[in-house]
Amino acid sequence: MRLQFILSEMFIGLRRNMSMAVSVILVTFVSLTFVGAAGLLQLQINQLKDQWYDKVEVTIYLCTATDTDIATCAGGEATKDQVDAIGAALESDTLSPYVKQVYFETKQQAFDSFQKLYPDQSWAQTVTVEDMPASYRVALVDPEQYQVISDYFTGRQGVEEVRDQRKVLEPLILVLNRATLVSAGLAGVMLLAAALLITTTIRLSAMSRRRETGIMRLVGASNLFIQLPFMLEGAIAATVGAGLAIGGLWFGVRYLVEDWLAGSVGFVRYIGTDAVWTVAPILLVIAIGLATISSLVSLSRYTRV
Repeated sequence: MRLQFILSEMFIGLRRNMSMAVSVILVTFVSLTFVGAAGLLQLQINQLKDQWYDKVEVTIYLCTATDTDIATCAGGEATKDQVDAIGAALESDTLSPYVKQVYFETKQQAFDSFQKLYPDQSWAQTVTVEDMPASYRVALVDPEQYQVISDYFTGRQGVEEVRDQRKVLEPLILVLNRATLVSAGLAGVMLLAAALLITTTIRLSAMSRRRETGIMRLVGASNLFIQLPFMLEGAIAATVGAGLAIGGLWFGVRYLVEDWLAGSVGFVRYIGTDAVWTVAPILLVIAIGLATISSLVSLSRYTRV
């Protein structure tokens, strides 16, 4: 009987304030979509790091005959003794905990790779084998330990430059991280709007039923029993909004990411719809928690004993 009464009061409140309930659903939907998008974007960033950071290498470029303006290349092209010394250092016990694999690229190999990259560029035809630097390409055990290799070889005679290929990726990762922050900021603003709207909706519902709640207080009903129908109104509206947000994110990932983006840019491993189900419980908890807290705040004045 009590459950039937609570559900009856809840549906009465939803029917009386249908327009406000729809507003709560829409605002919750938009705000949680931003929250979910921020979460999915962060998962994509983590996946990009896992995919690319383990593959990037540290490249030690050796001096060429034209690099005499660089202090470490004042003697011209790196000598055989300098090249061998660098190779021996990479294979030494000192660096073995950091180095996974070492590959030496000759000037001819560097030239051949360059020509393959720019086969139709007229300016590339002016480059000769002697212009290309030989290099050591070093795969690291932990890509985050790049600085160890850089410090060890920077300033060494015969070394033109030590370059971390991660620097090519960092601008992209930075843009994605900032996009995550923007999404999170917009989500915070929208969640605040949703909380205020839920509070207003519940207050209007409580004010319209002051007579009923007054009678319930007179017959000894507890605060929880009086407040529960109002709390359920907000929770249901917020949950529906969360469901719409989850559905929107699923369709976005399924058709925009998996079908369109993955087909257009295939060298990136993208997140799939399983990532949506990863963030879905979080969105539901946020929606229910938001509605519960907003309801308790708004009901403290109108339904207290």
